[in-house]
Amino acid sequence: MWKSFFLAAGIFACICGLELLVVDSVVIAAGEGSPRTLIAPDWAPWGLISAGAVTILHFCTLPKKISLT
Repeated sequence: MWKSFFLAAGIFACICGLELLVVDSVVIAAGEGSPRTLIAPDWAPWGLISAGAVTILHFCTLPKKISLT
């Protein structure tokens, strides 16, 4: 189960990083409040991509599940 969690977290981080490379800002309109504009810092896309890649590599080094039977 932990292997699949690390793989999913790594892929999610890489996809979010790739999205931030393409998008400059995001406008969030939630409920009746005024919309908020989020602007990611310049280091965020590359940080997410590299963290996701390291997590995926960690997935590759985890041992297979050992059966106790």
